[in-house]
Amino acid sequence: MKKSDNGTAGYGFGTFQGVFTPSILTIIGVVMYLRFGWVLGSVGLTKTLVIVTISSIITFLTGLSISALATNMKMGGGGAYYMISRSLGIEFGAAVGIPLYLSQAVCIAFYVVGFTEAFTHAIPAAANWDPRIVGLATLGLMSMVATFSADWALKSQYLIMAAIVLSLISFFIGTSPAEMAATATPPPAPPGFWHVLAVFFPAVTGILSGVGMSGDLKNPSKSIPLGTIAAVLTGWAVYMAVPMFLNRFVSDTSALITDPLIMQKCARIPWLIIAGVWSASLSSALGGLLAAPRTLQSLAKDGVVPRFIGRGYGASNDPRISAFLTFLIAAAGIWLGDINGLAPILTIFNLTAYAFLNLSSGLEEMLGSPAWRPSFRVHSSLSFLGFAGCAGMMFMISPGATFIAAFCGFLIWWLTTRRELSARWGDMRTGLLVHLVHTSLRGLRRHVADTHTWRPNLLVFSGAPGHRPRLVDFAAALSGRSGLATYASVVDNSWTPQRVAELEQSMQQHLSKRGIDAQAKVLSSASLWDGIKELIRVYGYGPLEPNTMMIGDSGGYELADAIKLAISNRKNMVVLRTDSGELFPADKPAQIDVWWRGKSSNASFMLALAFLLKHSNASDAKIRLCHLMSPDENPEIVRKLLQEFLTSSRISAEIVISDPEGKNAFECLAGISAQSSVALIGLRPPDEKENPEDYAVYFNVVREKTEPLPQAIFACAAEELDFKALF
Repeated sequence: MKKSDNGTAGYGFGTFQGVFTPSILTIIGVVMYLRFGWVLGSVGLTKTLVIVTISSIITFLTGLSISALATNMKMGGGGAYYMISRSLGIEFGAAVGIPLYLSQAVCIAFYVVGFTEAFTHAIPAAANWDPRIVGLATLGLMSMVATFSADWALKSQYLIMAAIVLSLISFFIGTSPAEMAATATPPPAPPGFWHVLAVFFPAVTGILSGVGMSGDLKNPSKSIPLGTIAAVLTGWAVYMAVPMFLNRFVSDTSALITDPLIMQKCARIPWLIIAGVWSASLSSALGGLLAAPRTLQSLAKDGVVPRFIGRGYGASNDPRISAFLTFLIAAAGIWLGDINGLAPILTIFNLTAYAFLNLSSGLEEMLGSPAWRPSFRVHSSLSFLGFAGCAGMMFMISPGATFIAAFCGFLIWWLTTRRELSARWGDMRTGLLVHLVHTSLRGLRRHVADTHTWRPNLLVFSGAPGHRPRLVDFAAALSGRSGLATYASVVDNSWTPQRVAELEQSMQQHLSKRGIDAQAKVLSSASLWDGIKELIRVYGYGPLEPNTMMIGDSGGYELADAIKLAISNRKNMVVLRTDSGELFPADKPAQIDVWWRGKSSNASFMLALAFLLKHSNASDAKIRLCHLMSPDENPEIVRKLLQEFLTSSRISAEIVISDPEGKNAFECLAGISAQSSVALIGLRPPDEKENPEDYAVYFNVVREKTEPLPQAIFACAAEELDFKALF
């Protein structure tokens, strides 16, 4: 027993014993012995070689991706699951790892059943034996060997490899069977090229058997690339040679299609082919018995399945509980017998793992994070090509099985996400999100702001959690599902960075609990208003800057100065006058009044706010378009113009026209909107030369005159957009 690179106890296998042997013995399997003649007879030599090459290329590309991943991390046990979970996160790892383990376990039953059938047909004395009993006995013997001594199990595969090599030699030096043409039966109609490719493809999948031993390798970062690629290339060479020799030995197409033991009839020593079939079946089963329990053990160590399942025994940390569960699943498959219906789904699960390995490698290479430094470098285009090839092959083999496997994977991912497992490692998801944000921002820079794509990007000065609940609710209603919002708080600059981070985290948690999808920002500053003005000036990243400031009404010079600063920086300003009670009280109908003059952008901006407010938070709210008549206006003409505007804007609203008749404007406003839930009132923008004190006088007058209203919201549009074009 030796220490592996990951620091855990393991057998310390080398490249040949730990990776190449289990991989090549799983690749060169029963499909070669029993189905290659059917492939050749169905599509001919040229297309057979194309099928072998296409299938091997997909496996080769996956081998390259596996090699890149293995040389960039300290490999633990679990093979493909370990790689995917450490790259794409534990949720994706579980979604692939659990189905992969089940497919490995049930595939053991396939291989044992294949050996049993070949054994009972080849041995006359065993012809009447119950195949299920023979299969269970074979499984039990192999399970004990794999569980209690993986070292001996892998060494026994040398004998199996020798038998396969001898069978191939016997075939390659064989001769054409003279009696074949006379005994051949008429073949069925030959299938199409893609169907034959789908049948053959599982023959080249087997590299995960070697990768599954990752926790027991002496040097995984060296052994996995070398052993995997060598196994793929060796398998390709063998699979290219076999059809060439078959084509030379047998000219009768019907014999190739109908006789599954055509290789035996061509061999110089026929019984060596039977030995090869037995060896291929047993080696594939043994590879599964070694890899599957270690996949389950890794899942258990990460908490995806109960942790006791992953308990290791002995100096080599043998996964005996996992092996016992694997034995039970394989035994159930052998006893039930009729498991052919699961074959496509199991193959799809293996291809899913292949696809995600390619995707992981391609994304890591594309993102180019500092932590991605594999000693075996693969261009991202090759990994993405492997991903596309695996995905395409899945649909070719069985679209139905592909959708079933995708649904199972999604269900496992969803359940794992809900459990909120805490991973002990980082993964690429943060880097991927940053890359997507970077790409999106780069695209935004190339596009000029357009009125038709406008949506609110709010900077809300809400303070600490719970201080201004109505302001928080109003901002959440405006941002809704399409806008963006940042809730900001300014603290004294004596606060430590840790304390600032804790408040920011508390704000974020408070927003999440209230179901508000937004960001939190805490800034330390010499004073509250200095911090507010700093955020107005500089908050944002590249083209993604807030376009609307929201603040509570505190009155005074400082607020007027902040409004003036926001307007001068081309940012819309919204001031919420009161901050108590519900935004839309349940005891009265929801009503939004927009006081409309139609002579500036304020009116259209406020109508946009009313529309967002109605559809985000109170779909049953009624919008009223309120207009204060001037002496030179005709009420009928005004109503007609407003109605035409609403019709063309596709907005449902009630028109309210007020004639002052000796009253001042604020008295009319207070009388009409006294029962409204929200009254949106436009503010005039400050003049360029107007000082904050003078603007504060104007703003305080507006505040005082609208005090009778239940909820007044003051708005001033300042963006360089024609808000009228929204409607």
